[in-house]
Amino acid sequence: MSKLYPIGIQSFEDLRKKNYIYVDKTALIYQLVSTGKYYFLSRPRRFGKSLLISTLEAYFSGKRELFAGLEMEKLEKKWIEYPVLHLDLNTQKYDSIEKLEGILNDALCRW
Repeated sequence: MSKLYPIGIQSFEDLRKKNYIYVDKTALIYQLVSTGKYYFLSRPRRFGKSLLISTLEAYFSGKRELFAGLEMEKLEKKWIEYPVLHLDLNTQKYDSIEKLEGILNDALCRW
């Protein structure tokens, strides 16, 4: 089966399960999460921020099977599952405090 280019794919799980081409940067992600510091990630539009967050979500959710064959599989030894609260602020226009509070409240209630 040939590999597909992941144009517009923002889900790490979809990317791995549906045979898309993936340039393995999981060693850098492992380094990022294992240093224990705070980071501000500023990147231009369409530059992989959502995919990075999705990859981090899969990692912290303990989805080891998604990292099969990647550097993360070799580096991570514990695979601890953490509770993950993922807020996707791309779904609506937040032009008032009430709208933002509503989406945050809904997300916290579901969590």
